[in-house]
Amino acid sequence: MQHAGWQGSVWLAPDFAILHGAAGATASHAHYAHQLMLSTGAPFTVALDGAVHTAQHLLVASLRPHAIVAAPAPMLTMYAEPQRFSAAALLAVLGEVHSPAPDTLAAALQARPSLPLPDARLQRALEQVDALLSGKVSALAVAEAAHLSLSQLERLFSAQLGLPVRRLVRWRRLRLAIRLILLGSTLTDAAHGAGFADAAHFSRTMRSLFGVRADRSLRHLQVTFLD
Repeated sequence: MQHAGWQGSVWLAPDFAILHGAAGATASHAHYAHQLMLSTGAPFTVALDGAVHTAQHLLVASLRPHAIVAAPAPMLTMYAEPQRFSAAALLAVLGEVHSPAPDTLAAALQARPSLPLPDARLQRALEQVDALLSGKVSALAVAEAAHLSLSQLERLFSAQLGLPVRRLVRWRRLRLAIRLILLGSTLTDAAHGAGFADAAHFSRTMRSLFGVRADRSLRHLQVTFLD
């Protein structure tokens, strides 16, 4: 199956993104973000949990493998960091707005109180991860910044974030690389700027976590930054 890239517009905030336009078919993938898909026309078809679903809107919770089988009409897709927004919050926002326009949804998400991190040590750890993303992320340095042992750090990440440290770092590297490309960097420069070994490593990660090719998807988006 040929997997088309993303086309359209994206609204990018630190803890959520909204994509409006053509999504196209994707390979099977799973990402850390919650995802809410809404068709503005014909229904789309998604493979999820061993079944095929055809719907006008569908919520895919964090880390659930899925694939877009067909999306004949433009779609509106919200992605949200699970440590900041619950999956139910995305559905609530959709129900609160009069019109599911991207800017309206973005404003509603920005106005919604985000989930507090349950542990101040987790905030310190995440800040250290982000500070180190352009190079090697030392788990020891992250643990020391959070005043934790390595084993305590791993337990904290797994219990509170649902991911081990290594996988959380990979997700945040990918987020950074996507942002750098949307700011105008080449794939190679973005990959290195986010700490990937090379563009191929970044591209493999993009396909694994989003089911699309970076070179076909990120160059065809008009971006609005919501920092």
